[in-house]
Amino acid sequence: MNNTIKLVILLLSGLFLISPVSADHNNSHVDVKVGSLSAAAGKGQIVFNTNCASCHGVNASGGMGGPPLIHNIYNPGHHANQSFINAVRNGVRQHHWNFGDMPAQQHVAFGDMVFLLKFIREVQEQNGINTIAHKM
Repeated sequence: MNNTIKLVILLLSGLFLISPVSADHNNSHVDVKVGSLSAAAGKGQIVFNTNCASCHGVNASGGMGGPPLIHNIYNPGHHANQSFINAVRNGVRQHHWNFGDMPAQQHVAFGDMVFLLKFIREVQEQNGINTIAHKM
């Protein structure tokens, strides 16, 4: 097979992979507005977009591999900061979305978690997501 045909096949495969599976896909993408960030949250944005965006979307808006974290289900009253730390360190079983289990992300340094959390919480707040007490 010549290189031109291989390139066309590769490009078409890439388009298939990034096209949505369905129009709704479990509402897995949200429009996220990112305003001014503190220095710590700015570092967290870089850490997030470098390590997490491939699944959770740029600025935690959701993607084909993971849910949006700028979503009310992740407000601090339902998912405390420790929940995020546990998910990154140990992975987490699928529970709110249909993406499958999240594997542990050992490549994310523990020290970067402070910045990641600051970024997620600041952007959640900027998008109207505040603490709501969790009731079972």
